[in-house]
Amino acid sequence: MLTSLATVLTHASLHSSFPGATGLNEVSGGSYARKAISHSAPSAGAMDITASQLFDVPAGATVGWIGGWGALTAGTFYGYAPNGATTINEFTADAATDVITSPAHGFSDTQTIVFYGGTPPAGLTEGTIYFVRDATTDTFKVAATSGGVAINLTSAGSNQCVVSRIVVETFVGAGQVNVTSFANNLNLA
Repeated sequence: MLTSLATVLTHASLHSSFPGATGLNEVSGGSYARKAISHSAPSAGAMDITASQLFDVPAGATVGWIGGWGALTAGTFYGYAPNGATTINEFTADAATDVITSPAHGFSDTQTIVFYGGTPPAGLTEGTIYFVRDATTDTFKVAATSGGVAINLTSAGSNQCVVSRIVVETFVGAGQVNVTSFANNLNLA
């Protein structure tokens, strides 16, 4: 499956906000364009792009997500990853305490994170940016604002949902984003 994916996921894109299953919110304007990508051989159930890609971003654009496509224009959307994500973390959520457990997650208080790839714990919305609070090595809570109150979780969410760091960049003037890795949540269903 991963080998065939490398032959169909041929281009990367930038998105201003959560792209969902269809590639919504793609950046446009200026000299922005999707970039061709190629992949390393699958290893341990994963593969990565073989070379970084430098995207031109128009003035006024916001970049929060990276997408994967099967064509330079239009085409099939195959998946996404939060901009700035260095790891994809599995987790469990305790609705009684609002505590999320993710061993050695690496998050610290006030960092921005996002839940995606499945149904997040009730009280949270997939693709929405949250702030870490009460972080320990293996646990944390989330808030809607930096330093805000912990969100009340009322269910654990699905096993497919993951959590990652996200870095949203807003460009006052034209700029560039260098995508050096693309560890994505694939939309192959």
